[in-house]
Formats: sequence, structure tokens, C-alpha cells
Amino acid sequence: MAQGFRTHLAAYRRDGDWWLVEIRLRDVRQMFHSLDPAPFREKDLDPAAEDYLEEAVRDIGPTRPIRLRIHLPAAALGSEDARTLPEAIARHFDYRAAQAGVDLRRLLGRGGVSLAIGLGFLVLCLWLRTPIAGDPRYAVLAEGLLIIGWVGLWRPVEIFLYDWWPVRRRLRRFAALSRMPVEVAAGAP
Repeated sequence: MAQGFRTHLAAYRRDGDWWLVEIRLRDVRQMFHSLDPAPFREKDLDPAAEDYLEEAVRDIGPTRPIRLRIHLPAAALGSEDARTLPEAIARHFDYRAAQAGVDLRRLLGRGGVSLAIGLGFLVLCLWLRTPIAGDPRYAVLAEGLLIIGWVGLWRPVEIFLYDWWPVRRRLRRFAALSRMPVEVAAGAP
């Protein structure tokens, strides 16, 4: 596992303490979703660009210092779009982090509701099981009620043990991306 992690890190250069994520563009607009009608500073990133940046943070780690360097033709450096690119990227990932936070709260809320329903169902099954538990004629039914009562807790257990971690990790990656310094440079990486 550690070997694979080092391999991913080898794809990124270092600049002092910073890990560099570099992108080469012909035009600033390549960075953004072409069908989004919003003003430039509020446009969504191109899905491929967002995936690339999120994967870079996944590889490097959201707690390590990461800087994005965008290489543009020299003629494009003085444009308003190039000057506002760092702000536009930060806004995009602020928004994505907020969305991930909402997703996490909804998931945990759904887990709480599922837990209440599951516990109520378990109590009902145990209550129905109690009068028949000692009668051998109803042994299969009694065991079935016990098993299905516990199965009713499957989903809340799944949410609270497993489902929330990926959403939390994604929120951390988006938060790291929103804080990431962005520099715009001329030329090739």
C-alpha cells in the first residue's frame, strides 16, 4: 500500500514545502464547464478538471500543502479571466465543500431516522416473539422474528459505520482545494 502511495506522489513536483499540481491550458475558459451560463467567477469547473484536482488531493493528502499552478500562453496572462481564475477556483470548491457538508448532514440525519425506525421495529419483533419464544411449535417463527428484528438495524449500522466516511473525506478534499493557492504562470510546466 505504501509503495502505491509513493507512486502517485511521484506524479507531482515539489516546490519547497509545497506539492505542485500543474495544468497547462491554451485558454482560461478550458478550466470551466462550457454549458454553464453563470458569470465567469461563478462558473462550475469542467468536470474533468474538477476530477483531476480532487484526485491530486486524494493522492497527495488534504493536510499537505498543495499549490495549483496553471500554465497559460503569455498572451492570456493579462486577461481579466486569468486574473480572476484563483478566485473562481476557490469559490467553486467552497461551494462543493458546502454541498458535501449538506450531504453529510443529510446522511447522518437519515441514519438517525433509520436508527429510530430500526429500533422500533426490533422492539416490535421482540414483543411479538415473547409469547411464542418457549413453544417448540413456533420455534422457527420466534427465531425469524428475532433475526428480522436485528436485520431492521442493518441500514443505520451501515450508515454510522461505513457510509459517512467517504462523504467526510470528500468534504475535506474540497475544503483543501478551496484553500489551495492558485498561481497563473506563462509557458510549459
